[in-house]
Amino acid sequence: MRIAAVVQARMGSTRLPGKVMKPVAGAPLLARMLERVAAASTPDAVVVATTTSPDDEPIRALCDEHGFRCVSGHPTDLLDRHVLAAREVGADVVVKIPSDCPLIDPAVIDRVIGAYVPLHGQVDFVSNLHPPTYPDGNDVEVMPLELLELALREATRTLEREHTTPFIWDRPERFRVRNVTWETGLDYSYSHRFTIDYPEDYAFISAVYDQLWAPEAPFNLGQILALLEARPEIRALNQMHLGINWYRNHPGELRTVEVRDATR
Repeated sequence: MRIAAVVQARMGSTRLPGKVMKPVAGAPLLARMLERVAAASTPDAVVVATTTSPDDEPIRALCDEHGFRCVSGHPTDLLDRHVLAAREVGADVVVKIPSDCPLIDPAVIDRVIGAYVPLHGQVDFVSNLHPPTYPDGNDVEVMPLELLELALREATRTLEREHTTPFIWDRPERFRVRNVTWETGLDYSYSHRFTIDYPEDYAFISAVYDQLWAPEAPFNLGQILALLEARPEIRALNQMHLGINWYRNHPGELRTVEVRDATR
């Protein structure tokens, strides 16, 4: 069973154009994120799925410079792009990770894959997003390539083509879907935002990297949370973009969830 982490990336973000090439800790944001994905122990390969657009040439050049595989596919059909990337590296299992998660913890990647591997053939899709409990920006979805190929043949809605996996997780009556909740038993998905869509997110992520990045090893989720506890002004940088403005209405509060097992 060959497992490939596929990182979708493009230059054409409408809210923050060129965000994947913005500098953090002396390198493009995408390069720093790929360092973190490559630090996970379970994927056998890491491949970037970009588009055929000439505007995405900087992404192809970055991958070449840093030694990462890169495939170029359809500009808006991410389902097709993920299948293309998986086939390029001979993957049996695909791990979908978006490029707007530059603070993703390698241990989270390993935990979600670790929940899938012993159930390979018994479940179709494992993620930590349905429902989410990890801080926003630790998105990991795992599925066999043959299921993505099925979706590629049958998916017709624009949403299903542009977002890769809705065809699967939106059909629990057809597919065996499992979720991995955060082992702390807490839900930080609305109260902590580690993803990048806006300039304020970039300011937040840059500040975290400035404080924690070191060449020896990637910093982890616990270190980020400790930093934000000690430096609330950093946490405040992008709070105006928290999910459904939840934090504005519940300052200082954390939602709790009951965690019964790793694949609930």
